[in-house]
Amino acid sequence: MRNDFDALHEKIRKGEIEREEAVFLANKPSLLFGIADELRREERGEEVTYVVNRNINFTNVCLGDCKFCAFRVRAGEKRGREKGYFLSQEEVLNKVEEAVNAGATEICIQGGLHPYLTLPDYCGILEEIKSQFDVHLHAFSPMEIFHAATGTGSGVSEEEVLKELKNAGLGSIPGTAAEILDDSVRERICPSKIRTEKWVEIIRTAHRLGIPTTATMLYGHIETLENRVDHLFKIREIQKETGGFTEFVPLKFMRQNNELGRTVRCEADFLESAVVHALARVILHPWCVNVQASWVKLGVSEARRMLDFGANDLGGTLMEESISRLSGAVAGEYLRPEEFERLIKDAGRTPRQRSTLYKIFE
Repeated sequence: MRNDFDALHEKIRKGEIEREEAVFLANKPSLLFGIADELRREERGEEVTYVVNRNINFTNVCLGDCKFCAFRVRAGEKRGREKGYFLSQEEVLNKVEEAVNAGATEICIQGGLHPYLTLPDYCGILEEIKSQFDVHLHAFSPMEIFHAATGTGSGVSEEEVLKELKNAGLGSIPGTAAEILDDSVRERICPSKIRTEKWVEIIRTAHRLGIPTTATMLYGHIETLENRVDHLFKIREIQKETGGFTEFVPLKFMRQNNELGRTVRCEADFLESAVVHALARVILHPWCVNVQASWVKLGVSEARRMLDFGANDLGGTLMEESISRLSGAVAGEYLRPEEFERLIKDAGRTPRQRSTLYKIFE
C-alpha cells in the first residue's frame, strides 16, 4: 500500500495524475489534503495574494435561462423587487473613478445578455474607461463574447470580437460561464448557454491572441464527483497547451432565490469545498499554480480555511457583487485591503497585493 501511495505521489509531483487516481484521492481526503497543501507550499510558499478591484455588473437584463441565476431580469419586467437596469456610461465611469481613487488596479465588468447589446456597445464601455483611467480591464465572459458575435445580427466571429475588444482596451477575460464543462449537466442547469466545445474554443482563441483568462467551476448542485474531475482535466489540458489561465476559481453554488436551488437540498458543506479546492491544486499542478478561494461564495472564515487545502489567493475587494448576493451569499460585497491583510496574517501567512496577472506590488 505504501509503495502504491509513493508511486501516486510521484505521478502527482510530475503533473501526471490520471482521472481514476483523482477520483480515488477525492475519496481519501486525509491523503488529498496533505498533498494539496504540500504542493501549495512548494509552488506559492506562505504568501497569500489578493487584488484591489471593483466589480461592475453593468446590466441585469438577460436573454439567458440559467437555472442557478437570481440576477437575471427580462427586458421591461421585474423579478421580485429587482427591476431591469442598464448603467449609463456616466454611471460606469463614476464607479470606476470611485474605485481608482480607492486604489483599485482592476475593473471587472460583466453583465446580462441584453437583447440589444452589440459589439460596438461592448467596445464603447472599454474605450470610455481607458480614455480616462489607467486601469486593467478584466471583462466579458466567453458567453458575452459569443453574444457579441451573434446578437442583433452582428455576424462576426468570436475571434474578431476578441480582437476588437483587445484593441478597445480589454486586458483579460473572466473564465465564468464554464459552470460544469459537461453538456449533459449544462443542458439541465443552463440549457441556452454555450456548449462545452464553444467555451473551450473561445478560451483557446483568447489565449492565442494574447488575452489571458481565469478558469472557474460551479460546484455543489447536480454535478457528480466525476463531473468535477473531468472539468478539472479539461482545464489542465487547455493550460498545458496555452498557459493562458492566470488562476482557477471554484465557485460554490448558492441555492436561494433561483430555480435550481429548489431542487438541490443543501449547499456544499465545508468538507466538500475543501475537497474541491484540494483537487484543483493536485490535478492542475504544475500547470496552473494559482487556486483562488472565493470569499463571496464561501464566506470570509471558510475562504481563509481553504488556504490549508491548496488555495493561495483570496480574490478581490470587489466593492459590489450583485449576482452572489441575490442568490443568498451573506459575506458582503466589499472586503477592504486592510481586512485582507488582517485575515491573511491571522491565518499565519504573508499578505501580498497583486495585479490581475499576479504581479506582486512591493
